[in-house]
Amino acid sequence: MNILIADDEDDIRNLIKTSLEENDYTVFAARNGKEALGIFMAEGIDLAVLDVMMPVMDGFNLLRKMRERSTVPVIMLTARADDMDKVLGLGLGADDYLSKPFSVVELIARVGAQLRRSNEYLKSKEKPVNLITYKALSIDREKCCAFKNGEPVELGAKEFKLLLYFMENPERVFTKRQLYRAVWGEEYYYDDNTVMVHISRVRSRIEDDPQKPKYLKTIRGIGYKLHCVGEDP
Repeated sequence: MNILIADDEDDIRNLIKTSLEENDYTVFAARNGKEALGIFMAEGIDLAVLDVMMPVMDGFNLLRKMRERSTVPVIMLTARADDMDKVLGLGLGADDYLSKPFSVVELIARVGAQLRRSNEYLKSKEKPVNLITYKALSIDREKCCAFKNGEPVELGAKEFKLLLYFMENPERVFTKRQLYRAVWGEEYYYDDNTVMVHISRVRSRIEDDPQKPKYLKTIRGIGYKLHCVGEDP
């Protein structure tokens, strides 16, 4: 697997590179966003680790240009404990975030997790599966039906598309803007309230207690994700 690292701090960049190579990854390292973009265009990159604050081209602009061409997993690194960095990065298409200082062991684990998820997604695209199951929930793409514990769940068209999008991407955090683009198909406009209303409606159908959701979790300051711990499928 080919990993791209972009960070202007030599010590951090070299530490990450060495650690990834010790785990049998092929690593390409860049000191700034412009250099990283050149590598990304020339090499078959499977995952990128991008620092937010870099000279010449920062991590956000680099991510934006990468997303014009590819959906490879991207992990962002930031030295600022600011939720707005995370919101912006996730809105641009980042898959994960780590704040500096960070554990290299944790970064390696997250790289592995993102690559596994990416590989599973590619396999699922090669062999389309109509029925998707997550814990007690299941959804049939072809018949446009949803079930909980085998019992039908009544959903409107947009509610169905919203739940389907979450179930196709379990454990992934989405901003309201990303959800609006995916479900309502609007690229440059989104209605914050519309997303929240439909999230509430989906919760009223799939949650035992919508006030204490087990499935559709709110990630404060960022958005929502489908996540459930400790329940058998």
